[in-house]
Amino acid sequence: MLTRPALNRLKAYTPGLSIGEMNEELTQLSSNENPLGVSPLARKAMAQHLSQLNRYPDSNTTRLRETIAKQYNLQPNQVIIGNGADELITLISETFLNEEDEVIIPTPSFSEYDFGANLMGATIIHVSLTKDYQYDLDLILHHVTTKTKIIYLCSPNNPTGTYIKKADLDSFFQKTPQDIIVVFDGAYSQYAIADDYTNGIEYVEMGKKIVVLQTFSKIYGLAGIRVGMGISSSEIVACIHKVREPYNVNQLAQIAAEAAIRDIQHVEASREMNEEGRQYLYRAFEELDVSYIKTMSNFIFVHVGTDAKRIYEKLIHKGVMVRFGGVWGLSDYLRITIGLKSENQLLIAALKEIMNEIDESI
Repeated sequence: MLTRPALNRLKAYTPGLSIGEMNEELTQLSSNENPLGVSPLARKAMAQHLSQLNRYPDSNTTRLRETIAKQYNLQPNQVIIGNGADELITLISETFLNEEDEVIIPTPSFSEYDFGANLMGATIIHVSLTKDYQYDLDLILHHVTTKTKIIYLCSPNNPTGTYIKKADLDSFFQKTPQDIIVVFDGAYSQYAIADDYTNGIEYVEMGKKIVVLQTFSKIYGLAGIRVGMGISSSEIVACIHKVREPYNVNQLAQIAAEAAIRDIQHVEASREMNEEGRQYLYRAFEELDVSYIKTMSNFIFVHVGTDAKRIYEKLIHKGVMVRFGGVWGLSDYLRITIGLKSENQLLIAALKEIMNEIDESI
């Protein structure tokens, strides 16, 4: 088959197990889903519209964009909706990248940034995080050339849970050339509680050349129906719309997202549960003498050492699914989603048993 050469560089995304692939008794702590489930308001809204599924969805996602714009004090033409934030990453790549362009991507981070750049044949410049997995924005700027078209930033970062401080971002934007597009992925922004965190939207308001990505798959609990949003200037959004497929977001997804973003009670309950779980797991890891990276997200990146793959496999046998860090080339780590109280307790009990088994076998 004579395909474009760029396709030889593409690597398929490695997802966690889907609900259809999992044993029903397996506790899912690998995909950073909201364990509280779907927003009740979203569930009710979807149920009320099931009889209308013979009709095409609104291709312009009008009501959802208006709702999001009102939430963030923007204009609807500054919002674009996608079939998950993943689609928006691809659309941004298709809109702006040529083969001679360069894309700066911090690592480790979300693999779909690489996918979009590789799809268009652009050159990827990977810039490593620091030893404690923080962003080195000066190092990123050091790699900027006249060919740099896009810089990706993910805050809180997946898989590390670390974030970029607002003061550092302020300085970064002062130094970044005006012709570079910064894509700021805030998929986990609703979980961040640090006083010096920013979700990036203020830079849209300031007129910076930025696209802020957010998702309804995490705190809103809508991972199963795939809705993502991009927020930027009306000019950038208009350009991305040119490559967007019509009807890219289904009717139930639009309806559910519109309800979920209004469900403040569900968001607050999810954030509160996550914070309680985070503190519980911190204490438990410390008691196990297991190091971890403090997180501003709904997962924790845990350093369990050279037995990480073995621990990962043993956890599955004990009914707990987490994410093995080898996906990011960090084979000493596990990424663990913060679950319900009972799920967190099950995880720690299983981890204690496994670590005792390993110690006894040495």
